[in-house]
Amino acid sequence: MQIKILKNRSDIGAGTRGSDLGIDAMEIAAIVKGNHFFNDYPSEDIPTHNETIYDKDHSSFAKRIGHVEEQCVRVSYAIAKNLKADFFPVLLSGDHSSALGTISGIKKAFPEKTLGVFWIDAHADIHTPYTSPSGNIHGMPLAAALGLDNKHLQVNEPIAETKNYWENMKNIGLNGAKLSPEHLVYFGVRDTEEAEDKVVEELGVKNYKVEEVRFRGLQTCVAEALRRLEDCDMIYISFDVDSMDKDLVSNGTGTPVAKGFDENEINEILEEIVASKKVICLEIVEVNPLLDTGGNKMAEVAFEILDRVTEKIKIQL
Repeated sequence: MQIKILKNRSDIGAGTRGSDLGIDAMEIAAIVKGNHFFNDYPSEDIPTHNETIYDKDHSSFAKRIGHVEEQCVRVSYAIAKNLKADFFPVLLSGDHSSALGTISGIKKAFPEKTLGVFWIDAHADIHTPYTSPSGNIHGMPLAAALGLDNKHLQVNEPIAETKNYWENMKNIGLNGAKLSPEHLVYFGVRDTEEAEDKVVEELGVKNYKVEEVRFRGLQTCVAEALRRLEDCDMIYISFDVDSMDKDLVSNGTGTPVAKGFDENEINEILEEIVASKKVICLEIVEVNPLLDTGGNKMAEVAFEILDRVTEKIKIQL
């Protein structure tokens, strides 16, 4: 396999504009460092729908859901196409709603294989239009991938159009759930709503919190997580930069949260997972340079992580 960089400059699933610029900010970080990373690998730009941010939105419980669905379809197609062409996709995305497209694309390419997911994030992203307090779809990709509605926790009454689009989102790539709860592992989730906490508990999804990882040991926790996914044929890593501590790294992301991982911990977590030789796709999301009071700090850190983990991936290919 050969590594290929896919660029998805879409931020319409987020509540704050700017993560569509995160990829360019990472490229600038590479240029400033004199690093030729973005010239060293083939790349592909995925078309976006960012102009739809100006459209009148009819669904406050799932904002711009029709266009987010279409963007996820585009991501799904790009991921499936490149996997079938024997590329290892490293996807750089704006907001985290893209992960639904990524997961759907992996399953479209390999429908008979079992997928495991490492979700490295401050947020559980397991809301639905029936439970979301914000209506921002970057908080819903895992629910759609798991085929959930969470109607037993319903607080919203979406309009019929929204419900139809949500059904479509749950069936991108191929019909039905793409992922089983026992094959999902969280690292660093610490900013959730009550409905999410209940769903995570009901599903039995393991969340390795920052304090647990530091107390028990990072290698111990990752090894245990890999054992949880030992029945999986392939692994996808979804790395949201807000899994890192905003006070230690930067607030250059849409929903920064304190008491997260530092850069070195993220590097080690990623390297331990990659060493399993099961990883077939990596995604990095939610770098937002417009919110970065540290200049381009978040993008610089994200690029350093990207550069380092890519070298580890190359060794495993």
